Amino acid sequence: MGEIPTVAKVVIFVVGLGALLIAILVPMSFSYLEYYEYGFLRQKSTGTVTLDKVYTSGRTYTGPDVEFKIFQADAHKVELDDITVFTADKLEVGVTIYFQYFLRKEDLTLLHAAYDLYYEDVMKSSATDAVKGATTTFNTKQMITDRKLLEETIYTAVRERLGGTCCRQDCSSFLNACPVGCKPYITCETADKGLFADVRYFQLGEVTISESVKERYMEALVLLEEAEAELLKQEAQVIRKNTTAIIQRTENEASEIQEQGTAEAAYIKSVASANYTAIIETARSEGLKAVFNRLAVTDQQYKSSFDYLRTLRGLTHVHLTVDFQQLIAGNFGSN
Repeated sequence: MGEIPTVAKVVIFVVGLGALLIAILVPMSFSYLEYYEYGFLRQKSTGTVTLDKVYTSGRTYTGPDVEFKIFQADAHKVELDDITVFTADKLEVGVTIYFQYFLRKEDLTLLHAAYDLYYEDVMKSSATDAVKGATTTFNTKQMITDRKLLEETIYTAVRERLGGTCCRQDCSSFLNACPVGCKPYITCETADKGLFADVRYFQLGEVTISESVKERYMEALVLLEEAEAELLKQEAQVIRKNTTAIIQRTENEASEIQEQGTAEAAYIKSVASANYTAIIETARSEGLKAVFNRLAVTDQQYKSSFDYLRTLRGLTHVHLTVDFQQLIAGNFGSN
């Protein structure tokens, strides 16, 4: 076989080099984003970032000199441990919170302009400030006993500090996407969007009180309890005096009612007795009149004697006896 011409060698070399470059450059021209990532296109040679579009998960042909500048698309988990806050009664209390926030895809350009990739520390410091501001309306007792209200108050403060006061485009995207009083999305300006993040989940951790604060708090509670006890004693004395007065007044009223009832009863009894006597006498008179008429007794002497004897028989302590020595009219032995 003859020797390969020089021109052919050059062609083969060029073709081989081209194939090699293609094999190297084509894979390098694709950039990848995971499901938990957002990205902007960035030129490797100059570092220039293109903010026209936010890319999400997938493979994109970008060219060999372009890569993705990556932002986290899933939850950012934040723990703020033992934040020192002041309560309404000017005591120091430690509060631990946990929350999870998500960057807003539609506001990622604004986030990049404001903080670039260094937003996480800003989020933490802003959340800390929000916690300190939210607890100033609670006293030490409420910090311990009203956990639900405390958690809701701190959550609202952190959510508004990081997310602003705008309603979300889709109010059903998460639980507090459109809280009461939020500003309609179409009217929102950059200043209304907070730090361009949605705090979707929040948990209140431990609320700690230092020993010195506990002692001061216990002293305040003891003084308060003593004051309340003294007040209760005074109220008890007043109640006893009022009760004694009520009892005395009731007894007086009862005595008056009893006396009035006795007087009324005596009056009723007297009237009844008088009426009874009148009725009896009337009946007796009518009865005697009827007897005298039937017996044809007209002499007043006999009428009086009959009435006298009848009256004696009606007396329980008088016993009438009749013997053979005495008549009603007189003694037989007197002749």
